[in-house]
Amino acid sequence: MTLSTALKTGDLTALPSRRDEDWRWTDLRGLLRALPPAAPAHDGEVPAGPFADLASAETVFVNGRRVVETEVASGVIALRFVALADQASQGASHALVVKPGETLVLLESHEGRAGGYVTDVALDIAVGEGASVERIVLVEDDAEAVNVVTAEVDLAPGAQYAQTILTSGARRQRIETRVNHPGAHAEVRLDGAYLLDAQRHADLTTVVTHAGVEGVTSQLTKGMVTDQARGVFQGRIVVSPGADQTDARMGHHALILSDKAEIDAKPELLIFADDVSCAHGNTIGALDEDALFYAEQRGIPQAEAKAMLTVAFVGEVVDRIAHEGAREIAAAWVARKLGSAV
Repeated sequence: MTLSTALKTGDLTALPSRRDEDWRWTDLRGLLRALPPAAPAHDGEVPAGPFADLASAETVFVNGRRVVETEVASGVIALRFVALADQASQGASHALVVKPGETLVLLESHEGRAGGYVTDVALDIAVGEGASVERIVLVEDDAEAVNVVTAEVDLAPGAQYAQTILTSGARRQRIETRVNHPGAHAEVRLDGAYLLDAQRHADLTTVVTHAGVEGVTSQLTKGMVTDQARGVFQGRIVVSPGADQTDARMGHHALILSDKAEIDAKPELLIFADDVSCAHGNTIGALDEDALFYAEQRGIPQAEAKAMLTVAFVGEVVDRIAHEGAREIAAAWVARKLGSAV
């Protein structure tokens, strides 16, 4: 059951629902009583994206249709998904193959420049032996949008894959990453930050399956919810039989800044091998009252103090971005979002 199938067939029963364990906090069938019509083609200009000055090439989808394409899969490239049609549905898919030994920085943006749309995006990313990919994903959806983004990542031995997702949520939003990890000295870093206000919803779901020996995974997700927002984190690391000497770490830490806000978290380690080093941690709480009091005693207004502390809290995720230009854009995005959210 997927949103993609529902958009292709018009069959609402194909939508995932709370009866599906992995979708119980992001129910689409109970939300969507009808699917909007398909988005029309767009033949006008497309506004510049958030990473416009950093990329040497870009691939652009507008209303689900590819309007600009590059065959380059190395260097620094932008991948944009732009919604420009109100109350419309759209689906897009894209595949990237990174050749052995190549290095790619993928600057991915999901840009909601319309209202009330429904979007499904499917990505396939293959990383060759000894290749390196850093994927930075910036998601800015309309408050009434429904958006599902699913990435399937296949790694070859010795590959490196790093990912950072930054999102402000939508009416319903799910960003899912599935990594097929071969072990064999391949390394994965999966990071994310969700900053949610009003009635926005964001679901960050990851599944990493270690299939061979000597693989590394490091994961850090941080979030903030206020007003009536809802954040969801689901992280699953599977260590398959024979995947000995796996080193896997997962952490999810979040702040709730309103009595009506909600966070649902489900970190999982499924270990079927011996001689592994695996751990996960999950904390959900409020801002440190002592730190707030300290700031207010020095004349800092409460709202500004909350923003400063939350920026520092989320900053650990941003600081792990290797690409300097993308890291600066991510830091500015976080500061702008928190300036209006707390």
